[in-house]
Amino acid sequence: YKRADLLTRDAERFEKLLSNTKYPVQIIWAGKPYPLDFPAIYELNDLIDLSKKYNNMAVCLGYELALSKRLKQAADVWLNNPRVPREASGTSGMTASMNGAVNFSTNDGWVREFINHGNNGFAVPLTDYSSMSVHEQDEYDLQKLYEILENQILPIYYDNKEVWRQIVKNGMRDVRWQFDSNRMAKEYYEILYA
Repeated sequence: YKRADLLTRDAERFEKLLSNTKYPVQIIWAGKPYPLDFPAIYELNDLIDLSKKYNNMAVCLGYELALSKRLKQAADVWLNNPRVPREASGTSGMTASMNGAVNFSTNDGWVREFINHGNNGFAVPLTDYSSMSVHEQDEYDLQKLYEILENQILPIYYDNKEVWRQIVKNGMRDVRWQFDSNRMAKEYYEILYA
């Protein structure tokens, strides 16, 4: 359901993204599939093979706390594109925001409560996913991810540094007061025990 390879499914657009000299990008995948999740393992292996073709693409193996911390401290954009409605939470995005990465995600998990599109992050607009096949949902999300990346994120990042800086600050501020253990404990108490 994580769809790590989603951006690569449009090979022509992916090639264009990675060869864009006006708005250059570097994409780093990091993850650790469950030992018996063979589709996810094959997906990761395909990404590793694809990364050999591009100098600005990498796949980091051994995703544990130390690597997670380093990536979050260095990321400009934190992409998460789970299939809606399968994401339970998305804690990596929360901690990425705390470190100044701008979240970019399908609209699921914690993102639904957090992202104010274009103000503190970017999210694929919700649609009637229940009426779509898995293929249709993947295609919708893929097209929207590219539209937002090409027409909003990259132009703001490169052409409007002040607006980008404000989005980063807004994300850091909003995640701090919305997503902490104090809120969690308070809501658990109020909802479950009150």
